[in-house]
Amino acid sequence: MCNALGIVTFPGANVQVNGLEEYRPVGAFSFLGRYRMLDFPISNMTNSGIEQIQVYLKEKPRSVIEHLGTGRHYNINSKRGGLRILYGENKPESSFYNHDIASFKANLSYIEGANFQYVILAPSYMVYSMDYDKLLNEHIESGADVTVVYKSVDNAKTNFINCDTLNLNKQRGVLSIDKNRGNYKARNISMETYVLSKELFIDLIQKAVKTSSLYWFRDILNDECSELDVRGYSFRGYLAAITDLTAYYEANMELINIDTANQIFMEDWPIYTRTNDSAPTHYTDTSSVMHAVISNGCRIEGTVENSVIGRGCTIKAGAIVKNSVVLPGCYIGEDVILDNVVVDKKARITRMKEVVGICGSPAYVRRGDKI
Repeated sequence: MCNALGIVTFPGANVQVNGLEEYRPVGAFSFLGRYRMLDFPISNMTNSGIEQIQVYLKEKPRSVIEHLGTGRHYNINSKRGGLRILYGENKPESSFYNHDIASFKANLSYIEGANFQYVILAPSYMVYSMDYDKLLNEHIESGADVTVVYKSVDNAKTNFINCDTLNLNKQRGVLSIDKNRGNYKARNISMETYVLSKELFIDLIQKAVKTSSLYWFRDILNDECSELDVRGYSFRGYLAAITDLTAYYEANMELINIDTANQIFMEDWPIYTRTNDSAPTHYTDTSSVMHAVISNGCRIEGTVENSVIGRGCTIKAGAIVKNSVVLPGCYIGEDVILDNVVVDKKARITRMKEVVGICGSPAYVRRGDKI
């Protein structure tokens, strides 16, 4: 058992996934065919022995509530453990006021009532696998006030745009927190995963409330870097940040590669999700599938190459789906060609025979649309 309360946070204004976000929060995005984004931070927590988890939402809770349920499918201890979905109780005058500090303040009694000495926060829009129990132990041994997980990258000019970055000294002490504007190739990308004592966490929430009505947690932490011992913790595994539609598309494409996927889906580190009982995918004699992730319940009659196909999709004979992400329940008609496209849930493409996006800027087909 990990002596920490797990908190899954919602993203800030740096995350704008046009199209997909109109129907559900980022945490509820379908990912790699059968998962939701929330499955990754919650699985990291339960695999690490965290038994009490709070999931914070900004808006559109229906799909998250439906997917998470009681949390039983995440292997949470049914007697001592629990999964709680929380959000700000007051409707703000502006979306600027709808931030994580406001949600923490509205639910402070649940944080105070958690019988744990430490708090581990993780975002819902990043994909990675990590042992938080090991992280907590290293945080305690270091004597730091706050530990922030980061990944050093050399592609910051094009990736992780608007994500937080850490300015570190030689001892990995955090001097300040900035934004990645794409000006430098090498940056220390903050994974917005924090470890600190519950007492300090509550103090920072209260200080943020007094300082500014628009403060996020990262803002108050940035203010306190000069007063507190804030240290960086280097992460060396696979990391994806779903900040826009292109990032969502590219993360799905990257994880088709089995070597990359093995950094997330490890034998002793299962990624749990809500299961759907359905038949295995049926591949007909006319089908051709290469380098693809195909979920269960599909019927594949056409060609699928370098693509991710969600549950319960139909790809009719003569159809060609290349370099695309097709969410659950879609119907791709005969002789339709898709290339560099993200197709949202339950869309039907039958009349338009060719839908092609630009490399690096995928086309998007709306949820339930008929084309």
